[in-house]
Amino acid sequence: MDALRRAVRDYASKHANGDGLALTSVPGLRMMCVHAPSGPLHSIYRPLVCLVLQGAKHMLVGSEERIVSRGDSVVVTADMPVTGRIVQASQAEPYLALAVELDVSLIREIASGLALTADGAGGASKAPAHLVSSIDEVVLDCALRLMRLLGRVEAIPLLHPGIARELHYWLLSGPHGAVLRALALPTSSASRLAAAVAVLRAEYRTRIPVRRLAKSAGMSLTAFHVQFKQLTSLTPVQFQKRLRLMEARRLMVHEGVSATTAAFEVGYESASQFSREYARLFGAPPKRDALRARSAPLPGTSARRQAAISASK
Repeated sequence: MDALRRAVRDYASKHANGDGLALTSVPGLRMMCVHAPSGPLHSIYRPLVCLVLQGAKHMLVGSEERIVSRGDSVVVTADMPVTGRIVQASQAEPYLALAVELDVSLIREIASGLALTADGAGGASKAPAHLVSSIDEVVLDCALRLMRLLGRVEAIPLLHPGIARELHYWLLSGPHGAVLRALALPTSSASRLAAAVAVLRAEYRTRIPVRRLAKSAGMSLTAFHVQFKQLTSLTPVQFQKRLRLMEARRLMVHEGVSATTAAFEVGYESASQFSREYARLFGAPPKRDALRARSAPLPGTSARRQAAISASK
């Protein structure tokens, strides 16, 4: 784990944004490096595996809370609203985590090849939407090899598919296997609701009839409401609102868009309603929150250097 921890810290120190998030050129690979307790940070996770390499984080996934810390491997198998708060981190030992998005079609292919069907899943269609376990050494090895691709960009299209396939195999074969097999079942709630979530993600700016979402999931209206709330802890309308507010925050923080412009860009018709709902989710009015986020220290940056960076803007 030490080699992976060093690789993540070195990369994040150069590429992370003000929230400590570093995206990469390797498909689906990202990481976090945070040097002090912070949060909350709201997001909608796609199916992924997250490896906590150092520090600790309080996670609210749907309606379930828990603290994950060094050595934990977290799998989320549905598009879930997640609220994270870093609870253990320092300059000397920052919170470090690496996440890899999961390929559902690859999970289904491998599960089929391993004969990991509903009969072998032990009721996996009712498995929880996420699972925490200890990190397997074989998974750590795959993650480290994905990190090494960052130094050889030309190798990514050649080597990434094989490493990703191996990673999915080990996850299916390990402690996360049961919950991942649920994702492989076309009849599982997570699998059927994924179609509805895809519609919400693609068209979050417009009003979408819930009946249309239920139809995309192949469920009755009543069953859809129950299953969607059970999986995500939100109603479809609340889920769409969360998507809008998070996109508005991204526009303001990372693209410098005004609060009013962001509100209309994501589909709000009333700026005052946007401001109220934004403050309810993020704890501060849009303008104040965006200014605070933009002035947040960059990961690994000393107070003196951060002051110089802010003065030069």
